Amino acid sequence: MLYLSEVLLQHHNIETFEQLLEVVQSRAQSEMFFKIDVKPPYPDTPANWEDRLEGAFVGIHSVTR
Repeated sequence: MLYLSEVLLQHHNIETFEQLLEVVQSRAQSEMFFKIDVKPPYPDTPANWEDRLEGAFVGIHSVTR
């Protein structure tokens, strides 16, 4: 299981929400489940951040920004 907090701890170089989405998409290739256990700390985190992260994990790219 992939935890969002784990991603944030392991990837200190992430500076934007868009970069986080890319990492989640990449990590989804080797994980079966995704747990959103914290809110991303980036200033550009959108209101629908949970939907966008889940979409990135399952490969849905049509979630509006």
